Amino acid sequence: MTETITTSDLALEAIQRFSAADNPSSFLAVNEGNSYFQIPGSPGVIVYRTVGDYIVQFGGPFAPEADLRPLLAAFVAHAKEQGKEIVGVQLQAKEAQPYLEQGFVVNQMGASFALRLADHTLKGTRYMQLRNKIQRALRSGLTVSEVPFAEWEKRVRELDASWLTLKGGAKPLEFLVGQTGGRYQHMRRLFVAHRGEDLVGYISYSPVYGTRPGWMHDLSRREPDSPPGVMEAVNKHAIEVFQSEGAEWLHFGFTPFTELESQPRHEGRSLAFHWFMSHLWANGSMVYPAQTQLAYKEKWKQDVVLGEYIAFTGKASIPALVHIFRACNAV
Repeated sequence: MTETITTSDLALEAIQRFSAADNPSSFLAVNEGNSYFQIPGSPGVIVYRTVGDYIVQFGGPFAPEADLRPLLAAFVAHAKEQGKEIVGVQLQAKEAQPYLEQGFVVNQMGASFALRLADHTLKGTRYMQLRNKIQRALRSGLTVSEVPFAEWEKRVRELDASWLTLKGGAKPLEFLVGQTGGRYQHMRRLFVAHRGEDLVGYISYSPVYGTRPGWMHDLSRREPDSPPGVMEAVNKHAIEVFQSEGAEWLHFGFTPFTELESQPRHEGRSLAFHWFMSHLWANGSMVYPAQTQLAYKEKWKQDVVLGEYIAFTGKASIPALVHIFRACNAV
């Protein structure tokens, strides 16, 4: 029997084939709950969710270079017909120009980070603290393994529930974070820290395509009383497995509000919005713990920093930013 081809399958094909945007988070395109925009005769897709008066777009158009501008123009026209504003998030620097041509305001919102695996080692004094932290975690009786999701799903769901309880009963995030389970779980990798059959922590890795192919350190959770170094121990083990397989890159995903002074800036950017992103970096831990997240990523001494951008139809606005958080189930 032939398996039914879904729109998300077409999105998967697009992110695998069309690497012009080179978005390390592109696998988020196939998250459950996403919508997809296409035009006749083009294999390209635009990934989005509709929230209130806004269409929140993820990444740029995943399309062949020749189709990118027509697809974006059709999407803008579609939004106008619907009476919606567009806010695009996690655009890459080199795909900003078509948005500027369509009258968008493009500002940096944060950055993603990548580690070249062929050159990576934890030897040397600069990794001494990280090595010691990992060893302490392992001496506590932990075992780190790659496991089949189907066999560990119940324990993963239980850990997710306890983690959310620790966060004051927060809702699970969506859209700009990875998922576990579902139609494409077979393409992800699950690494866990456990004591016997008891799950202590896990990291889910998703595939990355384009010119820096490899894996992305995606969704991660740990028990509240787990020893320091659990996540680091899991990631170290995963890195060693990926290196043995010849994987080229490990990506650490998007961190908002960071690297705002080191990345390309675009003509017509909003200085007020740039200031607001800088303010959230310094004072916005209640909105998002960006500094804590970056501190974890910096332990691995990243090789590449990639600015990621937000695009607004009309002017940059706080309501548009809030609708991104709404799309993510964060508010």
